[in-house]
Amino acid sequence: MKNRLFIFVFIFIMGAVNVTATDAVFDYYAYRGKDKIFEQKINSRKAYRNPVLAGFYPDPSICRKGDTYYLVNSTFSYYPGIPLFTSKDMVSWVQTGNVLDRPSQLMLDKQAIRDGIYAPAISYNERNDTFYLVTTLINGFGNFVVKTKDPAKGWSDPILLPEIGGIDPSLFFDDDGKAYIVNCSAPDGKAEYDGHSAIWIHEYDLTTDRILGKGKVLVNKGSNPSKKPVWIEGPHLYKRDGQYLLMCAEGGTETNHSEVIFHADKVMGPYIPSSKNPILTQRDLPEDRENKITCTGHADIITDHRGQTWAVFLGCRPYNTDKFNTGRETFMLPVKWEDAVPVILPQSEAVPVVVQKKGGGKQNFTGNLLWRDEFDAPVIGLEWLMIRTPQSSWYSIGQGKLSIRPVEQNISEKPNPAFLGRRQQHAAFEVETSLVFTPDNERQLAGIACFQNEKYHIVFGLTLQNNKPILKVISTNDGVSTVNGTVELPVANNGHSIKLRIEGNGATYSFYASYQKDKWIPVAENVNAEILSTQIAGGFTGTVIGLYATGNQ
Repeated sequence: MKNRLFIFVFIFIMGAVNVTATDAVFDYYAYRGKDKIFEQKINSRKAYRNPVLAGFYPDPSICRKGDTYYLVNSTFSYYPGIPLFTSKDMVSWVQTGNVLDRPSQLMLDKQAIRDGIYAPAISYNERNDTFYLVTTLINGFGNFVVKTKDPAKGWSDPILLPEIGGIDPSLFFDDDGKAYIVNCSAPDGKAEYDGHSAIWIHEYDLTTDRILGKGKVLVNKGSNPSKKPVWIEGPHLYKRDGQYLLMCAEGGTETNHSEVIFHADKVMGPYIPSSKNPILTQRDLPEDRENKITCTGHADIITDHRGQTWAVFLGCRPYNTDKFNTGRETFMLPVKWEDAVPVILPQSEAVPVVVQKKGGGKQNFTGNLLWRDEFDAPVIGLEWLMIRTPQSSWYSIGQGKLSIRPVEQNISEKPNPAFLGRRQQHAAFEVETSLVFTPDNERQLAGIACFQNEKYHIVFGLTLQNNKPILKVISTNDGVSTVNGTVELPVANNGHSIKLRIEGNGATYSFYASYQKDKWIPVAENVNAEILSTQIAGGFTGTVIGLYATGNQ
């Protein structure tokens, strides 16, 4: 039976596409994880795995209404924007939508992949029974709010916040009914060093959805200003036992990343840094530790309906010491309160890959999962991503097939190419698909693309060369393309089904094809995949692997 796990409606105003002779037609897409870190067997009713969302799911934010939890992540210049997950136990997460799922909410025309949507923060206000999400569109209209009474029915168009600069806004609802937005921006005055930032607060009117008055700086520089800390950001404001808690990321989103906390008796401060800072970091651990997790920070905390506090935060799982193609992932840990301080992880302790928790369930986005889409649903599944907001109709789904038209845009350019991708969630993995494609010129190509950004990607596809069908692997490193391998196909096979497979193993990917009785032949083996790591490609995203067709290779 074909897998129907992800057949939720992808609200996407695109329309049907009539299949033409030059369309690339895909029969299925299969992804399998093979990481050693996930080989340990666990009792899912008593424990869960970290990360809880493996792969490119950064900057997590969480809220609760009753016994249902809601979690969101950054998506930068992928569309639709901001996946929305729900759970009853904070372990068995299910994607139930995307917050920004129509062009009126999110236009990403000509945005670089590293731009777009940064650090969404989700919250629920009991007083007016409304969910709010506040975030930043980099190189767009800046900070904005969307809201809804029911996340299952969609979110409003953006409500702009022109009075708030910078990034990482987050809403806080006080006991007296007032609301505030905290965010990261430039200091009040000239920056004293590179990375000097500040945390601001603005009062927010829930009736008019507008900022009231002028903002105020709550934290300048960071938790220890004498040491010139960098990038105090990602703020969240909480209240516990009458005291205000301001939690922030600090140190930058690489290996010096950390989480720190400040206390105040009044919402406007002054805020005093805790002596227990940092309340989360991995920068003080040995490099040769087992199951290494790095870059931890950008946390959010939630108290469950049983009174236990939990933290979600981003982290990375590197291979070859410091490389990772999977991007920044979502982890979760129980919080211990020590002298009114929420300690996520004591200093010098490693993030555990298995955590004890009663009452959990099946984890759908971690472990060595098998994910297969047979394209038998009437709409594309929620996990699929496009590069920027679609500007034209270039795909269709029906009768168990996904058809993609080879448009003129390619993945090195900044319009919307014909690409539907899924996050790479493991260092070791397999991807497989079946393709029928008859190119009618040498500029057309269809197959699989491993995309990190416009200048760093690997394409494995079918095209023409000297008027003969050929399979080709092309890697692009800092904008320079190299052919890693080719295999010429029999002319008689042109137009018949060809299976394509990628086998990833950390720093290398190998590419195989089958067109004769499941006999697999290598097209290019051990291709350098470190070019897809954040350390080389830069930016803040992970690798997205998917189905691709272009008329302008």
